[in-house]
Order: sequence, then structure tokens, then C-alpha cells
Amino acid sequence: MHYRRFGQTELPLSVFSLGTMRCLDSPEILAQTVKTALEMGINHLETAPSYGKSEAYLGRVLPALPRESFYLTSKILPGQDLALTLSQSLDRLGLDYLDCLAIHGLNLPEHLDWVREAYPQLRRLRKEGRFRHLGFSSHGSLGLIETAVKTGFFSFINLHYYYLDQFLAPIIDLANRRDLGVFIISPADKGGQLHTPPEKLRRLCQPLDPLGMGYRFLLSDPRITTLSYGAAHPGELTPAGIWGDQTQSLNDEETEIFRRLETEMERRLGAEQCRQCQACLPCPEDINIPAILRLRNGAVAFDLTAFGQYRYQMLEQAGHWFPGRRGDRCADCGDCLPRCPCQLAIPDLLRDSHQRFQGPRRRRLWEI
Repeated sequence: MHYRRFGQTELPLSVFSLGTMRCLDSPEILAQTVKTALEMGINHLETAPSYGKSEAYLGRVLPALPRESFYLTSKILPGQDLALTLSQSLDRLGLDYLDCLAIHGLNLPEHLDWVREAYPQLRRLRKEGRFRHLGFSSHGSLGLIETAVKTGFFSFINLHYYYLDQFLAPIIDLANRRDLGVFIISPADKGGQLHTPPEKLRRLCQPLDPLGMGYRFLLSDPRITTLSYGAAHPGELTPAGIWGDQTQSLNDEETEIFRRLETEMERRLGAEQCRQCQACLPCPEDINIPAILRLRNGAVAFDLTAFGQYRYQMLEQAGHWFPGRRGDRCADCGDCLPRCPCQLAIPDLLRDSHQRFQGPRRRRLWEI
């Protein structure tokens, strides 16, 4: 397992971090998963009060471990009582302090306004030793995330950034310039459900598999510190052991794989490829045009239709965690058409996307 400096926090984190959202079957299974992860060299654990019983289950494990053997991140939602919520988390975890505290879902401008108001209290809590480093996760706009980084409040950032979704590439660069640690959220699942890829994507990624392709894209980038790895039980940790020391630059064979993927994207989509420039926004109907057309890109080029359905069906169901409305809400106003530099027939592509991705609502992970 390789380690990287987590930006200005100076923490030497393993390049894979154990995310515990899925470790909810029993405290015994979580204990086994944590033990196996630590034995593999994973030294960073990530949880949150909203991850079901994750903190409580970790509280049965962590107090018995040497405190220097792991680093822990937990989170707090904007608007919560800082002192109370942090105290409750520490009580559940059985710990005196968090290594890292993240604002969980800084997704809207009002969330950043709350951070500005709460920052003096956050500084006091940090001075009291309740946590050591402050960061945030975000599902918000590029502009909002850029503004948050530039406040100087934060030492690290948790982002959705993957080979198949490079919309936040400017934030990766900005975080590097500002010396923020970069934690990538759910690269296997949100990065394309790469643990269960379609056969076409398997063929295009040979001799790697799509999961390895996704990991190598991220691990070869020295600006990225660590990737979330959401194992539900010890047996799911195997790929982290396989890829945890593969942090070198891309070799010729891997570069050829990415060239092959780009060629296939161009071949299959041609003039219908959305380049994710965001010029079509804002939409009068509040349709999340770039996100929908990004999913369409993947479905057409790589047969990622099941992944597209999984993400598309979160629209209008997940609030500011996946904002915007579905493609069938298009009113054919034409407002986006003159702004698209690729001259895409956006209303037609939205209708096509809706036909590909509509289906029955799926249960979200934390809905029991």
C-alpha cells in the first residue's frame, strides 16, 4: 500500500481509504473489515452520522486500537449544531478527537454562507482539540466549489472526479495549487459502476479491467491523495490490495487503453458528443443538461446504460445531492441551442436520454 501527503494537513494517508457507508450488516462484520483493511496498510477510515450505524459500529472497534494506527474522518451537515453534533459523533466513536472533520455536502450557496457564520466556532472547536483538520465534500456547481476552496477555511476536499466524469478537473488543479488534500468519493460506483461493467467496456479496457482502468486514471495523478473504498465485508477489499501500490505514471499500454476509449467515444457519438462545457446552463426548466448528456455519452459509447439508469433516476429524488430535473421536462424553448458551441440538438438528445434511462425508482443505499 502506498501513501501520499494529504495536502497541508501533512497526514500520510494510504491511497485507498475505507469508507464505511456500506459496512452496516453487523458490528462484527465491520470489525473484521476494519481489521483486514489495517492489515493491508489502509490507515484512513471515513464515516458520517448519516451513514446509518457506522459510527456506533466503529465505536466498538476503534477504542481498542492504538490511536496512532489510523486516521479518521467524520462529517457534519450544514446547519447542524456544531458542538452537539461533534460531541455525539465522538461519543459514538469512543474517541477524543477526529483527525479530519468534513462539512458534509456543501452543495448550495446557503451552505457556504452557514460555514462563514460558523467558522469562528469551528476554529474554537479545533483549538479545543475536538478535531485537527477541516475540509468539505460537495455535489455543487464548479463555481460554488471554487469559491469554497478560495475561502482558505479548508485543508482538504472530497470530490466526485473520475475518468468518465472529469467535470471537476479545474478543482483538482485549484486544490493542488492551494495545497489541499484531495479525497475522491466512490470511484468504483459513482465512477461508472466499474465493479460490474458491460462487456463492451471490458473489451475496450483489455488487458486491464474497467475497475483497474478507473483506479489507474486516478492513482497515476499525484495531485490526488486517496480514493474511497466502500467495502461491505473483508472479501471486497481484494482490489485495494491489488492496486494500492500502482501509483506510477501511466505506461504505454495504459495510455493506449485511454486513447482507445477516446477513439470509441468519438466514433460512436460523433457530432452528438456533449463536451461538458456547461454553456447550456442555466436551463429555464432547471434540467441538469450536462449530467444527463454525460450519462448518454457513456451509454452510447460504452454500453453504460445500467449505470445511466442508476444515476438518472436520482434526478428529482435526491434534492441538492443530485440537482436538476429529468430530460422529459424539456419544453422545447430553445434557450440552450444558441449557447451550445457544439450545436447539439439538445431537446432531442434529452428526450432520447429519457427513453434510455427512465424506469422504476430504485432504493437508495441508506433507505431501509
